[in-house]
Amino acid sequence: MTAPRPAVILVSGGLDSATTLALARRDGFQPYALSFRYGQRHAVELAAARAVCDSQGVVEHRVLDIDLGGFGGSALTADLPVPKGRAVEAMAAAIPLTYVPARNTVFLACSLAWAEVLGAADLFLGANALDYSGYPDCRPEYIRAFEAMANLATRSAVEGGVRFRIHTPLIQLTKAAIIRLGLELGVDYGLTRSCYDPTREGLACGQCDSCLLRLRGFAANGLTDPARYVTA
Repeated sequence: MTAPRPAVILVSGGLDSATTLALARRDGFQPYALSFRYGQRHAVELAAARAVCDSQGVVEHRVLDIDLGGFGGSALTADLPVPKGRAVEAMAAAIPLTYVPARNTVFLACSLAWAEVLGAADLFLGANALDYSGYPDCRPEYIRAFEAMANLATRSAVEGGVRFRIHTPLIQLTKAAIIRLGLELGVDYGLTRSCYDPTREGLACGQCDSCLLRLRGFAANGLTDPARYVTA
């Protein structure tokens, strides 16, 4: 019997990363989860990440502190308004204020470093290029480029013959399809948090891009989102 392969899974506490973690487990990987406290205003997602990891039995869950808020430049890390009430077409028309400069590049670089230490060749990211908010670092061409870099810039690849692979199993799925898949895998979406601008109590605003895409995905499945929202 083949031993399970270790893999580093980026877990934000949101819907997509929880589904990605479940897929990695389904495919027989030993999941090592990595989350970040990067100065985000929606830090409630870290409690959600811990709950998701506990529910799915990861081997280890680490939270790294990287203060991207020190640079600012994003509504998620600086005192800038989070866009609200936008149409889906408007979300993908331009890169929004919620884009955090180089965030996925930083996160993947850290996950690559941990993978080298673990002897892992597989990294998982819940990027999505269909129902996404215009982020350039969620596109397939970006993932391919980072994967090529990983296989040029690491000792494991250059001397050890390791071939790193970045898995993005959700990249061509709609939010509705992601939710259906996650429910089939037993993901408890009540543990996840996706809102960009939650209240201090952790209630989702229901109007930011992330909330609207999430609500749309559940509605398309004829379901009610189990997350807690601000009520009018």
